[in-house]
Amino acid sequence: MAPTNHTPGVIDTDILIDAARGIVDAVTFLVAQQVSGIQISTISAMELVVGCRNKTELTQVQQFLQKCTVLSITTTASQVAYQLMESFFLSHGLLMPDALIAATVKERGQTLYTKNVRHFDMIPGLTVMRPY
Repeated sequence: MAPTNHTPGVIDTDILIDAARGIVDAVTFLVAQQVSGIQISTISAMELVVGCRNKTELTQVQQFLQKCTVLSITTTASQVAYQLMESFFLSHGLLMPDALIAATVKERGQTLYTKNVRHFDMIPGLTVMRPY
């Protein structure tokens, strides 16, 4: 069962996909996050677009994104992401999208909500939480 109270944070793509698939815990979590506003990285927004198979799905994604705060990648975040790639690509397999998401969240000092905690748990100074 999903916890019902979470501090505001940035939501990773995997949770958004679960919600789109109707997974109750993901939907419940997103509803709880709506109180403070759903925040996602521009990388997650792009990943949602890449997952579209037709114009109908793209329209649905666009409508969803209008309800979100989409966080841009700053110059500082891109520099941090590069450093994260240098530090963790070989040792942990950190991929570019995850490095950019992590750097964006880290720069804002917020929590990253994801089901893929292992993709991020080696990054110092990043608070990562699995919401369900």
